[in-house]
Amino acid sequence: MYDNPNPPSRDEIKIGRGVWVIEKEHYGTENYKQGIVQQILTSKQNHPRGIKVRLTDGSVGRVQWLMS
Repeated sequence: MYDNPNPPSRDEIKIGRGVWVIEKEHYGTENYKQGIVQQILTSKQNHPRGIKVRLTDGSVGRVQWLMS
């Protein structure tokens, strides 16, 4: 997996939804993290690196993919 060139928009991300995120310290790596969205932190509809969220475990990252 590599960073998604077309990450999901804010409208597609819902609290309680499973997602794959990349944390800032792991940009440029394949160290993606799976989790459940607790809070949506980005106010814009889109962001080139992905919408920033806080997961239920407290970690913060940018959404790359939604879990199906």
